[in-house]
Amino acid sequence: MRVNRWFTVLCTIVAITAVSIILNSCGGSNGERPADLKPVITFPSGNIYTVKVGKNIKISPTYQHAENASFLWKEGDKTISTERSLTYSSNEIGDKYISLSVTNSAGIAKGEIRISVVDLILPVISYHVPNEGIKVATGESYKLSPTVENGEKATYEWYVNNTKAGSTKDYTFSSSTNGTYNMKFVASTEDGKDQISFKIVVTEPSKIPFKWEFEKDTYYLSQGRKIRIMPRNIQNEFDATYSFSVNGTQKQSGAQKHFIFEGTVQGTYNLRVTMTNSYRSENKDLTVVVCPPEGTYKRTGGSGVRMNKVYEFMAAPGQFINEGYSATTMAEAVAYAESRLLSANADLYLSLGGWGGSVVVGFDHSIDNDGGYNLQIRGNSFSGSSEPGIVWVMQDENGDGLPNDTWYELKGSDYATETFDYAVTYYKPSSTKQPVQWTDNKGVSGSIDYMGGYHTQDYYYPNWVSTNEYTIYGSLLKHKTSYTGGIWVNGNFNWGYADNWSSVDRVFPSIETCNHFKIGDAIDWQGNPVNLKYIDFVKVQTGVNMKAGIIGENSTEVQDFRDYNLMK
Repeated sequence: MRVNRWFTVLCTIVAITAVSIILNSCGGSNGERPADLKPVITFPSGNIYTVKVGKNIKISPTYQHAENASFLWKEGDKTISTERSLTYSSNEIGDKYISLSVTNSAGIAKGEIRISVVDLILPVISYHVPNEGIKVATGESYKLSPTVENGEKATYEWYVNNTKAGSTKDYTFSSSTNGTYNMKFVASTEDGKDQISFKIVVTEPSKIPFKWEFEKDTYYLSQGRKIRIMPRNIQNEFDATYSFSVNGTQKQSGAQKHFIFEGTVQGTYNLRVTMTNSYRSENKDLTVVVCPPEGTYKRTGGSGVRMNKVYEFMAAPGQFINEGYSATTMAEAVAYAESRLLSANADLYLSLGGWGGSVVVGFDHSIDNDGGYNLQIRGNSFSGSSEPGIVWVMQDENGDGLPNDTWYELKGSDYATETFDYAVTYYKPSSTKQPVQWTDNKGVSGSIDYMGGYHTQDYYYPNWVSTNEYTIYGSLLKHKTSYTGGIWVNGNFNWGYADNWSSVDRVFPSIETCNHFKIGDAIDWQGNPVNLKYIDFVKVQTGVNMKAGIIGENSTEVQDFRDYNLMK
């Protein structure tokens, strides 16, 4: 729902009361009002910039209450500008720290930025290859799609056994002859080049293992609902067909990978999924429990406005992961997350890391769907620095008090352009202080950069993940990150996402960093409303798979979760 003029008028009429309430509910200081006319500075691209030596970069902050202000930019003790914007260049390589003071009759505002002046902006290739090489079936095509940073003006070369085979970034490999092939990929720019080498092993399809995963072994749904069950992260299926049997009776067979289970009658059902191709057959046995109808396990009596528990903290790799804490188990990670999100003043943020990183929280009661905004989630976004988190909700359908039922996405403004059933696999670096490589289920690869400098922990890969790789599933938003004139901007989304600078779901845009959400926006896998009467659990998941140069990966931050029904 967009904020209209009547709403603005109402906010103006009740400014003292409303501002006090909202600031307090969002963790602001009691008594603080936006009536102060002291200037406010916002750097739309954050406080870190990069530029090549001898080149210009223009930095244009946005201001509030600065109509009659004076501006003072200083590098150390030296004044370098008195304009609203700064055009900066340097012939010296290194980090430059620039201060900005904006002064009017009501007071002074100060800010500081760092400009990294670099000699060369080199291409950097990211592509994960298993230690044993990539296995490709005889005669099959395999698309190689490395990620190249700083590759806007790069040229590319592919070599197979030292013979040039391609000149584009992506290359499709195929061979009808079994054996080991030595691959090399080179990316070159005017500043230099990067290259990687690896092996491709071409072998008979019968020697390549089939792999698949399922979300869980036991599925729960309320009577009268239906759920989709499907294998994920399928590898080497070739000409596979899939059959689904319920209590021994085949219900579906063919190329379709998903099965819709309709919970018409309460009870426990045995579901067998069988994959068959020309080389093998694989079975997976699952359990489906049809629970009592919606409302049977609704929790009443609790009155806590804020969340009261973290159930899971499954971060993706990122520059803030493992920084200042040493969780080595999920229980320790959850305890850390609770220490942040349940802090007395709600001023501590929890970083979820890169795409797919998530946190699951609950309240001491079920939160009702009253048709309006029902949830408030605080982030730390500002205009030009939005790192949107997709919000998911769940009912406790089986009544066991755990978030092991069905997740429903809350539809946001960019739902129509999302990539659904998206998956990213992250790989633990072989040594400390290294980037984290990743591949997705669309054939794309990349890395979470090791930033160093300010974030010097040994690993950005979560210490509480005991395996050398792990896969995260969810929905992917199209990024709105851009780089112009040396400035990185993480663009804003219209509405429906956590840690996003929205003029719609912040309700009181001039004073809040909280986004608000409607349970009524919950949808199923087809995008259809599910009409939940209430919810018990909330998950926020980093929605963008993108990094912004020296600023690092887009990572959703959350600070607080509240039942907005109790704040109206």
